[in-house]
Amino acid sequence: MERYLDAESVSRVAEFRVDPAMEARLGILAEKANEGTLSGDERAEYEAAINAADLISTLKFKAQRQLKSDCS
Repeated sequence: MERYLDAESVSRVAEFRVDPAMEARLGILAEKANEGTLSGDERAEYEAAINAADLISTLKFKAQRQLKSDCS
């Protein structure tokens, strides 16, 4: 597997955390989605956030896997 990031960058990706204000906003949107009360703009915002979270999760997984293989 090719490596595109240096060790420091990989560590930063692996340690990434969502801003608490963003977490709170996503919680509100999730609740509204469950209730079926999202506006069109809120639905677009929520879907974009879900897509970003999926991408971030994938990147974090790969970074953590790289860190483990570098320590082996």
